[in-house]
Parts: sequence; C-alpha cells; structure tokens
Amino acid sequence: MSLRRKESRRGEQKRLANMNHANSFDAADRRALLRRMSSSDVLTNAPMIFSIKNELGNLAKVLKLFKENDIRVLHIESRKAHMSSELEIFVDCEGKKKMLKNVMDFMKDAMLLTEVMTPSSSTSAHKKDAENNAEWKNKVPDFPRKISELDKSANRVLTYGEELDADHPGFTDKEYRQRRKVFADIAYNYKHGNIIPRVEYTVQETKTWGQVFSELNRLYPTHACEEYMRNFNILKRDGVYREDKIPQLEDVSRFLKDCTGFQIRPVAGYLSSRDFLAGLAFRLFHCTQYVRHSSDPLYTPEPDCCHDLLGHVPLLADRSFAQFSQEIGLASLGASDEEINKLTTCYFFTVEFGLCKQDGQTRAYGAGLLSSIGELKHALSEEAKVLPFNPAVTSKQECLITTYQEAYFISKSFEEAKQQMREFAATIKRPFEVRYDPYTSSVDVLKSPRDVCDVINNVRDELTILMQVLVKLQAKFDN
Repeated sequence: MSLRRKESRRGEQKRLANMNHANSFDAADRRALLRRMSSSDVLTNAPMIFSIKNELGNLAKVLKLFKENDIRVLHIESRKAHMSSELEIFVDCEGKKKMLKNVMDFMKDAMLLTEVMTPSSSTSAHKKDAENNAEWKNKVPDFPRKISELDKSANRVLTYGEELDADHPGFTDKEYRQRRKVFADIAYNYKHGNIIPRVEYTVQETKTWGQVFSELNRLYPTHACEEYMRNFNILKRDGVYREDKIPQLEDVSRFLKDCTGFQIRPVAGYLSSRDFLAGLAFRLFHCTQYVRHSSDPLYTPEPDCCHDLLGHVPLLADRSFAQFSQEIGLASLGASDEEINKLTTCYFFTVEFGLCKQDGQTRAYGAGLLSSIGELKHALSEEAKVLPFNPAVTSKQECLITTYQEAYFISKSFEEAKQQMREFAATIKRPFEVRYDPYTSSVDVLKSPRDVCDVINNVRDELTILMQVLVKLQAKFDN
C-alpha cells in the first residue's frame, strides 16, 4: 500500500474515531461502518430523497454524520411525509460514491431511515438511462415532445376534411364541397407559430352560425354551468362572439392564451383520438373553421366551428377546466391503444357530454351538449339516465354518435372530476411519467429518480422566489 493511501486511510479512521464524542452510535456499529469503507472512492454529486423518523435530534445526527464523513450538503429541504410520524428530506450532496452508500446503509441499520432513494453516479446513471431509453422506446407508441411537433400529426385527418361521405348533408352540394377545400387547405398549410389566416365567411355560412347561436343563447342561462356562462358572456362583451359574425380563430386563440394558456390550431376534420388528446397535453385545441351545411343548421354529423367555438372554447377559458383537459392529454402520451380507448371514453362523457351539480341544479358542461339544442334539452330532462362519474365505470360505456347517449355522467365539480381522472391516470402503465414545461411548451419525460431530482431543483428555485414574496407580504400585513 502506498504512503499516500495509508495516510488517507488513517485520516478516515481518525474522523470515524471522533464520532464517539458526536452522537450515541455504539463502537461496534462504527467498526462495522469502517470495515465497509474504501479510500478509492471518487467524488460524486448525489441528490437524495429519504424519510426520517420525526424525533428530536434525528436530523441533526444525519447531518453530523454527513459532515464527519466529508459529505458536503449543497441543499436541503424537508416536508411532512405521508406518514404523520415522519419527515421527508431532500438533500443535494457531494461526496465519495462508496462513502455515500455506506453512510446510507449505516443510517438504515441504525433505524434512522425508513426509506432512501439515491441516483447512481453520473457515469453509470447516464449509461442506465441510455439502456432504459432504448428499451421503452421500442415498447411505447411515439408521441410529441414539443408543441411544434404537432405539425406532424395535425393533418392526419381520418374522415371528412375536404372529402365528404355519401350520407353527409353537403355531399351533393358542389359549392359547399369547394368551400370545405378552402378550409382544408388553410389547415394543411398551417404551421405552429403562424397567425391563423382570417376567413371571409359567406352570407349563408353566417346565417347558419346565427341560427345555431340564437337558439343556444336562449338555453344557456338555464342549462349551462356557471363557468361556461361567465366566459361566454365575456366573449360576447368583448365582441369576439356575435350572432351576426362568425369568430375568427386567431382572435379566439389570443383570448384563450390570455385566460389559460390554451391555443387554437385549425384542423381539416376528425383526428385520431391519440392525435387529438396529444394536442391537449400542450394546451392546444384543434379547432375547425368550416360551418355545417345550411340545409340542417341544427344537425351535423361531424364537429364544425359551431360545435368547437360554442361548445368547447368558453370552458377552455376556465383555469380548472383547462387543467382538467390538459391532464387527460398528458395521460395519453405514450399510452397503449387500450388505455387510449379508456381515456377517450372518459373524455367523451366529461368534456363532450358531462354534467355537474350547481346550487342543487343539474347543469351541462360538455361541448357536445352545449352545441346541440336537442340533446342539451334531453340531457337535463327526466327522460335522461344520469349516473355518477366514475372513470373505471365510465370508460366502459358505449359512445353513441348518431343518437342521444344512453347515459350521462355527473360530477359535483370540475375539481372532483379532475381528481378522479388523476387517480385513474395513475393506473395507466407506462415506463415513465411526463411533466409539462410551460416555459418551453414541451413535456419532460421522467424515467428515473435523477430526472425527478432535476425537476425538483427547478421547482425549488420557483419556491424560493415565492417564499421571499410571502415573507415580504406577511411583514407588510403584520405591520
């Protein structure tokens, strides 16, 4: 053994010997720790999350042990753990890799720790991350990571678009089909970040919009939920919504952006459930510009701007509902086809056909109801079958397109529905989790404790700023 290594070894022995005067660990335990130590460790950074018994002196013992073993604490935070008798500690520290592991093992042996999660050293962690990436990418359906990547999926229209089926009211109307091509071209040529082109609607299109707007406007006060009414009235007050003028998508998009961060993107027709839900994950709503055929203003076999603008937009301007919609979208990223079907069904019976209770009255918040005069009346009548919303049950209900639904589902509030969907989304099996980054309009893929620790570091900075603000405001109010 070299002289330098002997000296290093003696230094570690001396530091451990000093522990006799620092805490109540017995000599046998320290000798066991000493035997496990290695002087060949390299310095490494290691964020850790662990739970500690909430007893007087325990945290001090842990920190003292860190210090005496040359483990430098860079940052520490604590919070009450799920178990009332414990504290959850986040520590970002620096020390020798093996020393860190040995100290953690020792503290667990001494019953100071109930749980510990430690990322590997940088080299091995990156290697493992690469292996995990290759493994889950082969198993998980591809999904967008940035909002701009929706350019790749927005034009994968499944039905209609500029082409119409034989049973569509406008199938034999050449002029109507030509107009649909105009709207389809706008959607196909649109790229994220562009201004949505303004459309000069025809007299007939405006008349059709006005008929739908007028009929629904009379029903809303007694049938729509209060969150819908509040934002619908603001849209009318600001002149964005008028009976005699079809709203421009760019104006609507700016309105939503100011309210909840949601944006509008023109689309030519139906998207797959996976592609549509993926947009919601980025707070983006795919919206049609075309108007239903004038031969039957109160019916459409497909979503049109009457459905999207009157049914969806007012509630996307509500923060709680916007969050609810986005969480369904985030849960869909990378989910299996089976899970997508469940999420789509839950979306269908909430965002499209959902009911809620307000002041003892049943009110509609689903866009399919709020844009359909006949079904809106039916869903709130005694004839409709109404069941409590439960994602596990609702996800098995059949979705009907050409007739009224056999059952509707009711929630006490958006918050209740949101919490239920969170719990349901937690059952979706994915080898990762996702987190939306509003600064870059992208999603972070969380596959390892290291990924989570990186997010915690970012959130920590925001919390520090908020705590500073809280202290200042509290001092102001105390005075």
